[in-house]
Amino acid sequence: MKILRNREFLCHLIIQLGLLLLFSATAYWYGQPAGRLTVVFGLCLIICQCSFTAWRYRRLASLSRQLDDMLHHLKPIDFSIYHEGELAILTNELSKLTLRLSQQANALETDRQHLADSMADISHQLRSPLTSMSLILTMLKEPEVSSERRRQLLRELTMLLTRMDWLIEALLKLSRMDAGTVSFYPTQISAHRLAEDAAAPLLIPMELKGIAFQIRSESESVMLTVDPSWTAEALANILKNCMEHTPANGQITVTIRTNSLYTELLIQDSGNGFSSEDLPHLFERFYKGKNASDNSIGIGLALSRMIVSRQNGILKAENAKPHGALFTLRFYHENCHI
Repeated sequence: MKILRNREFLCHLIIQLGLLLLFSATAYWYGQPAGRLTVVFGLCLIICQCSFTAWRYRRLASLSRQLDDMLHHLKPIDFSIYHEGELAILTNELSKLTLRLSQQANALETDRQHLADSMADISHQLRSPLTSMSLILTMLKEPEVSSERRRQLLRELTMLLTRMDWLIEALLKLSRMDAGTVSFYPTQISAHRLAEDAAAPLLIPMELKGIAFQIRSESESVMLTVDPSWTAEALANILKNCMEHTPANGQITVTIRTNSLYTELLIQDSGNGFSSEDLPHLFERFYKGKNASDNSIGIGLALSRMIVSRQNGILKAENAKPHGALFTLRFYHENCHI
C-alpha cells in the first residue's frame, strides 16, 4: 500500500502497536479475559484509524492530481467536495492560490497574444518602407535615370528613412513606458508655451497645407506642472493627427482653460471628425481608422495617452460640434487626483 511508504504513518503505527502490546500484557497480568478484551479493542481502534487515514490519503492524492491538472492543463478544481476540518485551512489557501494562478495564466496568455500581434504589426510597419527603399535603390542603380527622377527618388528615400526613424523611436518610447523605466521630471511651465513648443515642428507643414493654427488662452500665465519634453511630445502627436485629418485651408485651435481642479487643453480641428466605429479604438496601439492616411502608423495617440496618464492626467477624444475632432488633454492639480 502507498500509505505504508509514509514514514510518519509507520512511526505512528509502530508506537500504537507497542502501546497495545504494553497494555495487553498488563491486562493479561490481571486476567486472561481482560487481556483478550484489551487486544480486541486496541486492534479495532488501530484498524479504524488506519482505514480513516487511508481514506484521507486517497483524498489528498486526488487533490494533488487535480492541482497537477490545473497547473498543466488549466482545469478548474472543485473544492466543495473537501469538507474535512483539518483540511479546511489547506483547501482555503489552495483555492486562493489556484485562483491567482489561473488569473496569472490568463494574463500571461493575453500578454503573449498582444506581443504576437504587436510584433506582427511592427514587422508589417517596417517591411513596407524597407520594400519601398529596396525598390528605390534598385531604380537609382539604373544608369539611364534622369537627374530630375534621381532627385525625386532621393526625396522619397529620405521621407521613408524619416518615417522609419520616427517609428523606431516611438516603439522604443512605448517599450520604455511599458517597462516603467521612463522618469518624468515635473516642472512648472506656461500652458501657452507648451502648446507653442509642441506645434513648432508642424508649423511649416501646416502652412504648406494652408491650415491656420491658433492658441486661445484666458491668460498666458496659466501654468502646468508637467514634464515639458514628454508632454510636448504627447501634444505634438495629437496636433499631427489633427493636421493629417484637416483639409486644406482648414483650422486647428488649441484652447487653454483652468479651474480649481485642473487645467485642460482642448485641441479642435475642422476636419470630418471620427466615425462611430473608430472612437472606441483611437488610443489602441497600431489601430488605424477608416480615414487614416497612408503614412499613419497608429501609435502616436497611444503614446500620448500613456504620457498623459503617467502624469495624473487624462486624454479623451470626441466629435466636436458642428464638425471636426476634439481632443481634451486634462491635467489635475497636485492636490487633486483622478
